[in-house]
Amino acid sequence: MSVGIVTATEPAMEFLAPSGAVWVRDLRRSFADREIVRGVDLRIAPGEFVALLGRSGSGKTTILRALAGLDGGVTGELYVPERRSVVFQDPRLLPWADVLGNVILGTQGSAAAARGAEALDEVGLAGHESDWPKTLSGGEAQRVALARALVREPHLLLLDEPFGALDALTRIRMHSLVVKLCERHHPAVLFVTHDVDEAILLADRVLVLSEGQISLDTAVEVAQPRLRSDHQFSALRSTLLAELGVDESTEGSTHTGDPIQIQ
Repeated sequence: MSVGIVTATEPAMEFLAPSGAVWVRDLRRSFADREIVRGVDLRIAPGEFVALLGRSGSGKTTILRALAGLDGGVTGELYVPERRSVVFQDPRLLPWADVLGNVILGTQGSAAAARGAEALDEVGLAGHESDWPKTLSGGEAQRVALARALVREPHLLLLDEPFGALDALTRIRMHSLVVKLCERHHPAVLFVTHDVDEAILLADRVLVLSEGQISLDTAVEVAQPRLRSDHQFSALRSTLLAELGVDESTEGSTHTGDPIQIQ
C-alpha cells in the first residue's frame, strides 16, 4: 500500500503521535527488483536527536528522503511534522544569491530578512549577509545551510551527513554548534552519518540499519560531556561497530582512538 507522507496538519492522524513527532510503520522502498528499505518502523519523539548508522547502500538516505517528502516511491505509513527542513552534505547554496538570500530562500513576509539575519547570528555569521557563496569556507557554507534550515523553525530537522566533507577541526566546531542550536530550537532530529563516534557524541539514541532493516536501537547513556576516553563511550562504540560488522582490531581503533567511519 502506497500512502506517501501524512503531515501533522491532518486530524485523522493526530492519535498516532504528538505534534512534532515522527511515526513510521512498514516503510519500504524498491529500486528495480531490489528492495533497499524493508519494513522499517521508526519513532522519533518531539525534541529527540536520533542518529542513523549504516554502511553505504544500506538505505539511510532513502529513509531520510522519505521523511523529507522527496521520494514518491516509498510505501508504508508515515506521519511527519509539516514544518521540516533538510541539511545535506553539500550546502547547496545558490551562487547567484548572497548569503542572506540563500537563508531566506522560499520564505515570505516582511519579517523574512530579519529572521534570516537572526538565524545567521545564531550560527556565528552575523555581518555576512551580503557575502557571496564563493567567498565562504566549507564550514561557513554549511553554517549558512543550517541557518536556512532553522529560519523555518522546523519541528523535524533532517541531517544527511552534513559534516562529511569538512576537516576534523571544523567538524568538532560544527558538532558543538548543532548541539547548541538543537537545545535552543528543540526539533526532532534524524541524523544520518557514517561516523560512529559522531553518532555517540551528538545523539540521544542511535539506530543501526543493516540490509534495509533496523537491527539495533539503543539509547546513548554516556554522561555529558561525552569523551571518547569514557568507558561507557568505548563500550557503546564497540557495540555499534560489532553490529555494523566492523572488527575494531583491524581498524586500529583500540590503539589510536581515531574515529571510525563505516563505508
